[in-house]
Amino acid sequence: MKLALKVNDRDNVATIFAQGIESGTIVEVRDQKGNVECVAVGEAVPYGHKIAVRAIRAGERILKYGEEIGVATKDINKGGYVHVHNLDSMRGRGDLRGEGE
Repeated sequence: MKLALKVNDRDNVATIFAQGIESGTIVEVRDQKGNVECVAVGEAVPYGHKIAVRAIRAGERILKYGEEIGVATKDINKGGYVHVHNLDSMRGRGDLRGEGE
């Protein structure tokens, strides 16, 4: 079985820890409590990258490790690949600070 890890209960993404993830691959998403959910991946996902563990709407915050890492730029289906093509990063974004900061 292919593995993905969801680190925090708040997370809406999990990180893939397997090679050869293609569209239709079933991965076991595990959390720190030992819960397991099987999710069908919607497209090829490289090792160490993220998938959505539930549907995420455009404009919704992406949560990884319990932290907001970005905003969905379009709707992402459960099992969808979450990366720069559908995520606008919030990290290191000086343009998102208020005036005078």
